[in-house]
Formats: sequence, structure tokens, C-alpha cells
Amino acid sequence: MPILDLLIVLIERFGLMITAAFLIMAFGSIRNLDFRPISRKNTILLTLLFGGLGILGTYTGDAVHLSVANLRAMSVITGGLVGGPLVGAGAGFIAGLHRNVIDPSGFSALPCGLATFLEGTIAGFIAMRLKDPMHWKPAAIIALVGECFHMVLVLTLSRPFADAVALVKVIAVPMIAVNTAGAALFIHTVRLVGIHREKQDSSQAQHILAIADATVSHLRNGLSQETAGAVAALIYDRVRVAAVAITDSTRVLAHLGQGADHHRPGQHIVTSATRRVLEKAAPTFIRNQADIGCGHPKCPFTSAIVVPLKKGGRIVGTLKFYGTRKSELDNIRFEIAKGLAALFSTQLELEDIQVKERLLAREEIRRLQAQINPHFLFNALNTIASYCRTNSAQARELLQDLALFMRKNLHSGTGVVPLSEELEHVRSYLAIEQARYGGRITANINVDDACKDWLVPSFLIQPLVENGIRHGISGREEGGTVTLSAGVRDNELHIMVEDDGVGMALGRPDKLLASDGNGKCIGVANCNLRLKHIYGSNYGLQIQSSPDQGTLVALRIPQVTPLTA
Repeated sequence: MPILDLLIVLIERFGLMITAAFLIMAFGSIRNLDFRPISRKNTILLTLLFGGLGILGTYTGDAVHLSVANLRAMSVITGGLVGGPLVGAGAGFIAGLHRNVIDPSGFSALPCGLATFLEGTIAGFIAMRLKDPMHWKPAAIIALVGECFHMVLVLTLSRPFADAVALVKVIAVPMIAVNTAGAALFIHTVRLVGIHREKQDSSQAQHILAIADATVSHLRNGLSQETAGAVAALIYDRVRVAAVAITDSTRVLAHLGQGADHHRPGQHIVTSATRRVLEKAAPTFIRNQADIGCGHPKCPFTSAIVVPLKKGGRIVGTLKFYGTRKSELDNIRFEIAKGLAALFSTQLELEDIQVKERLLAREEIRRLQAQINPHFLFNALNTIASYCRTNSAQARELLQDLALFMRKNLHSGTGVVPLSEELEHVRSYLAIEQARYGGRITANINVDDACKDWLVPSFLIQPLVENGIRHGISGREEGGTVTLSAGVRDNELHIMVEDDGVGMALGRPDKLLASDGNGKCIGVANCNLRLKHIYGSNYGLQIQSSPDQGTLVALRIPQVTPLTA
């Protein structure tokens, strides 16, 4: 066969081979194969893939002088660059052994098989030293050198020598040229397939995260018919399936789409597939109607994806996608369902943590109240007792203030209240303290009317006012003034409690704000911790103080309903 004709044949069959390889890798049954030897199984699969493509390369050429012009090299070299020495050597051995087995009598069988093995092995070892082995240049260089060496082996090991020379004269240029270009294009094809998969995975991940982001506010409140219905609606709008359902461990919580006439929220789980997943805790892709196990004679579903929802290591429900003959399910939707279920399970566990945090926060407030109430109550009753002898009317007013203060204390810490209610708490406390200290304490309250309905955590301001009196003003013989002011700026409520008392030593405010609330001034420390816990770390207290210059405590509250208080 003339050299030009052989070159054209190899080019044509190379095109067919590269197309077949692309279709196998992109759309075949091994399209999800990772192009990295990350496990023994993956290494074996890569070896078989590129070894098989090497065998295919043997059949791309024509017989020439009792030998075969072929494209084995481009496949085994690509395998070596992709998977390293094990894959390269394995693919080269499979393709080379096949060359010897199909025509062992051929006078060039041994050098051709040996060259194929060496090309794959050397490509694998070179890949270990390259930063980017899946680049066309190394593939082209290895194929060029490897095929030249291939021709040398044919001349060295094949006999009779005259036939070897005749063979090399015909096949050298076509095989070297096409295998060099083929290896470069083959490795580039693998690279493109990998990029395509990464884009698919990225798009799928973004899709999952977008759904999770939209549903997080609902699952924050736990798994119920209301939250499951909202979540199922969001998924149904974003994922093309025939129906979406969510269950707990015994009942259907939500079902949107086809089959809603007999898969109703509130009813007990009827599908055997769902019960199996609840028992075995393993995601399941069901591809036929019988295995779904619905039992309804007109159930339209022909496939289903059922994935367990977990919380604290136990199964609390399932997420289900249903398909019909017109809307079939696939592996992409299976992966989406598994990804969503994992994120939902995490959110359900976070919901438990949030509940515990609420309980801990309320317990912290009760601990604070237990520290304050006995001390304050003892002093208040002594003050009222003294007024009973001298000013009974004042004593009655103080008793009313004390009753109001104690009632607010008993019901504080359970949520948010309007600022006006918190101010009543402060005023009742100030009335008692002013009666106790006489004219030594002056109080000013300057609050804009526009912010009196602003929601604030209960039992937040009074401890700050009390701290200003107990640790600031009461330390001065002549007493002083405590000022509470509040106003709205930049869509935030700004509150300041200022006193002109003894102030704090340098560095004391920082230590106080870093406290866990177990030392002195627990009122201020706990208020700081609560603000950060409720609104975030940017919303802690700010304290300015100097010795004999008084103290200013400032805080901000955004116009949102806090998750916990």
C-alpha cells in the first residue's frame, strides 16, 4: 500500500476512533469514571478503558507486509498520562499482549507488542514529573519519540531484516505522524471531557445550594406539614420531576405534582419503597413501577428516588422524587436528591442546636435574675419599710413599683418586647432606687417616640441602668446622674446608658466585655453575650469609661425579629 494511501486510511480511522472514545467517556456507561487513579477500582477501570482503546487501535490500520499499521500508541500513552505508571503499564500490556495473541506468527508481533507496553509505561512515569500531564505537548512528544523507537525495535528484532526494512519504509511516516497528532488530540479530548464534567458538577452543586438556601428558613423550624409543604413547593418549582414528596418516619408531610389524588399529606406512608428506605437508611433509585409499591390502580409513577433524612444519627423522614413515562428520572436527579437530603439533614440538626441555645439563653437570664433579685428585693423592702413610718402614700407607690418590677422580672427572658415595655421596667427600678438613695440619684430618660415600638430582647436595658447606679453613681458620696437615651439611626435602634460616676480603670471595659458572665458585673457581661448571640458578633456592647469620668454603655439593635432571645 502506498504511504499516502496508508496515511489517509489512518487519519480517517483515527477520526472514528477519537469520536468513539469521546462518546464512551462522555455518554457511555463509564461517563462518571474519575480520570484519576484515586482507588484500586478506579485504577483497574482506567487500565481496562485505555487498554481496550489500545486494542481498538490495532484494528484501525491495514495489513502491510504481514504486519499491521495501527494507532495503539495514542491510547496507551494517553492512559499513562492520565492514570500514571500503573495505568500506562497495564494498558500497554493489555494492548501489546493482544497484538501478539491475534497474530503471533507475524514477524513484527514481538517488537510491536513490546513497544506498546514501553510507551504506556514511560508515559506513566513521565506523568509523575509533570505539573500538567493532561496537556497535548507532552503527549505529542512522547508519541513522536515512542513511535520512532517502535520503528527501531521493528528493525532490530524482526526477521527477516529485509522485510522489516520494507515494512518500516511504508508504515513509519503514517504511524509516527498520526499517533503523534492522535495522542495530542486524545489527551485534549480527555481534558475537555473532564472540564465538561466539572462544569456539570459545578452547575449541579449550585443548583443544590440554591434550593437549600431557599429552603433553609423553613427547615429552621423543624420538620412539619407546614415546613415540608413549603420546601416541597420550592423543590418542585426548580427540579423537573413528576412529583416531590416529603415524609416523616410514619406519615406523608407533603406531596406536590402528579399522584396528589392518592398521595395526600397527613396520611400514613403507603409505598413499600419508602418503608424500605426508612428501615435500611440507604438512598434508593427505583426504576420500575412494581418496586415502588404504591398499590393504587391508577398510580402514574414508573420510577422513584427515595433518600433518607437524618437527625442525630437517626432517620426522621424521607425526600422523594417521582417520575412517569413522560418525565423520567435520571442519575443527575438522584445526585440532586442525595445532595439536598444531606443539606436538609444538617439543617434539621442545626434546628435542634438552636432550640438548645434558646434554652441555654433563657437559663442564663434566670441565673442573672437569681443573682439580682434577692439583693435588690432585700434593699427595696427595707426602703419601703422606712417609708411606711414616714410617708405611707410614698410607700404604697413604691410597693406598686416593686410589684411591677418583679412581675416584669418573672416574665422576662422569654422573647422580645416593645421598647416601651422595657422602659416601664427601667422606670419601676429607678423609682425604688431613687427612694432608697434619696436625692443622690438623678435619672433622665430621653427616648424618641418613633422607637418606642421597636422590638428589643426583654430584660436587656435594666441591668445596664442598675450597673451604672451600683458601680458608678453609688461610689460617689454626692451621687450623680444616670441618663438613658434611645433613637433610630441608619435603620438601627441606638441605646445609650451613661452615668457620671466613678468610672473604670484603664483596660477594665475590655476585660468586662471579654467575660463569660461568671465574675463581677454579670449584668453587663450577660447583656453583651446575649446581644452577640441574638444579632451577631457585630452587635455587642460598646463601653467608654475613665476613672472619675463616668461610663457610657452603647448598643445597637437592628430592625429584625431575633431568632432567640
